[in-house]
Amino acid sequence: MPTHVVEKNVTDERGTLLAFVEAQRGGLRRALLGLTDEQAALKPSASELSLGGLVKHAAQAERNWLLLAQGRGEETGHDESKWADGFRLLEGETVAGALAHWEKVAAETEEFIRSVPSLEDTFPLPPAPWFPADSRVSMRWLLLHLIEEFGRHAGHADVIRESLDGKTAFELVALASGDEEV
Repeated sequence: MPTHVVEKNVTDERGTLLAFVEAQRGGLRRALLGLTDEQAALKPSASELSLGGLVKHAAQAERNWLLLAQGRGEETGHDESKWADGFRLLEGETVAGALAHWEKVAAETEEFIRSVPSLEDTFPLPPAPWFPADSRVSMRWLLLHLIEEFGRHAGHADVIRESLDGKTAFELVALASGDEEV
């Protein structure tokens, strides 16, 4: 789980963007370190967000964007009656399962992005009130959107985790690296 992105090759834009996506995924994953499924389901603020739900949502969102970019449609539609279920672990779902699913999706995203001929290749945005009609976006836009999405939720996760047990992002980075003391 990288905490700082080092640009290994200034001519590898895909690699750099994928590394930033992975760094933001890491921020979300780290927030779950050492927690039980029960703790990950807690909502310690006025928000309905939980750490387990944020990870589930991030994996689903990435999967849906990947499917759209591949021209395969969405896995989950915009059914408002089930929207909240995408932000919480349901009966039988676990943090370990959500993380494993996300790991698989992340690998599929990297494989796909590395296989497209150009980051300028485009795909249509789905019909939704928040998207302009008949709009297309590039693969670069997709990666930047994932960075934005995961970065926003990593910030939510930091606040939720600190509210649960007082652990800050810095302490979790140390814990992830095996350094128990901060």
